[in-house]
Amino acid sequence: MTGDEQLHCGFAALVGRPNVGKSTLLNALLGRKVSIVSPKPQTTRNRIHGVMTRPGMQIVFVDLPGIHAKQPRAINRYMNRTALASLADSDVNLFLIEALRWTEEDERALARLVEAGRPILLIINKVDRARPKERLLPFIAEITQKAAFGEVVPLSALKRSNLEKLPDIIAQYLPESPLLFPADQVTDVSDPFMAAEIVREKLTRRLQDELPYGLVVEVEGIGEAEDEPGKLVVQAVIWVERTGQKAIVIGKGGELLKEIGTAARLDLKRHFGKPVHLELWVKVREGWLDDENALRKFGFET
Repeated sequence: MTGDEQLHCGFAALVGRPNVGKSTLLNALLGRKVSIVSPKPQTTRNRIHGVMTRPGMQIVFVDLPGIHAKQPRAINRYMNRTALASLADSDVNLFLIEALRWTEEDERALARLVEAGRPILLIINKVDRARPKERLLPFIAEITQKAAFGEVVPLSALKRSNLEKLPDIIAQYLPESPLLFPADQVTDVSDPFMAAEIVREKLTRRLQDELPYGLVVEVEGIGEAEDEPGKLVVQAVIWVERTGQKAIVIGKGGELLKEIGTAARLDLKRHFGKPVHLELWVKVREGWLDDENALRKFGFET
């Protein structure tokens, strides 16, 4: 980029109910994983920034926890606060919904977006799954009556279809500004955070029925192996709420923990581009989901 080039730079928040595809869309747009994905709602717990820099623009995508109605525990309230606080701070908000599906949580999320007073782009995800197809246009017509959307973009994040025009559309809503991040930076998340998230992704995918929410991963050490230059050593603790959950994570004879460790190690190797030695421990901290001090310890901004 030249110093004289006119740049449009700003923040675009990905907003919607849980499990609508926000993290999948972010990863597809950036061409790499910066936010973990699983079939379970509320997989994203923290605010994550993904940076796209192209000629004339820099979009800082903000992947937020899904906005949900029930807030029974401290971590649920944290996730809602994190999501809602970002809406008014963004230059444009991308409201993700699922094709042919509209729920009370969608309605609630849209109400919050309208209250925030920022431009809203309607992103209709999972159009590849819409059946019957002839219902799609009437559905879009109905939804667009609910608010003054700046644009409507049907797409499939998973199939990466109809994504190519989205950055240019978003850039129209961003202010003229110098770059907010270095041009070669893709995310602001730290290596320990990403390592912890990758391990948690494997846990969530493997234990989605037995233990969907009651665990968190804390990386206690990450660095080059002393005896093997070029190899990364990651030491992480999987925290659960109850002793019975510890047994579930470990599995019979330690087989489940070994399986999760192998899957996480392979993904860590892909992410960091070097061999990884992963050490995992499982520990119990009772009631951490309701403990503000524990949430802060685990990196949540309560």
